[in-house]
Amino acid sequence: MEEWWGAMSQLEHVYWIIALISSVLFLVVLVGTVIGGGAEADMDAVDVDVDTDTGIGFQFLTFKNIVGFFTVFAWAGLACINEGASNTVTITVSSVCGLAMLFLLAWLFRFMSKQAESGTLKMTNTVGQIGEVYTTIGANRSSMGKIQIKVQGSLRELEAITDEEEDLTQGNMVRVIELVTAEMLLVEKLKKT
Repeated sequence: MEEWWGAMSQLEHVYWIIALISSVLFLVVLVGTVIGGGAEADMDAVDVDVDTDTGIGFQFLTFKNIVGFFTVFAWAGLACINEGASNTVTITVSSVCGLAMLFLLAWLFRFMSKQAESGTLKMTNTVGQIGEVYTTIGANRSSMGKIQIKVQGSLRELEAITDEEEDLTQGNMVRVIELVTAEMLLVEKLKKT
């Protein structure tokens, strides 16, 4: 092992050290991400938000992206050294490869975050949905009540009014017919057929 290490140039030593450290960190981040983001949660403090004049705001210099950069940078550099490339070519190629990985990861995480559901309720998704009266809703908009309704994959409790001639009591099935305000629904009683 000493002969192998001693036969290397100083640049090769640097690349091997970076490759070993970044590869271990890469594996830790990968396992943490697969298990549930354990490694990510501890490293959020190093995120840097990049805002440009075009309004692009996303996490560019995250811990994951930096680890990806150094992992690809080091292994690309070692591949160049192994092929007999000069120091200038090695540093240039490894830097370009590392930067390509950095931009690819930043784009990938940005794309994935846009695809993920934010969890914010879009009230327009309630129109046409069927729910159940939770607390009494007064007839002819005389008093507001609440309904339970499944929307966007989860059961929600939302405020509602009605134009029905009778109060809608707990257990009545209703359909949302429109949004009265940004937070209040207009419902009608489902007719038995």
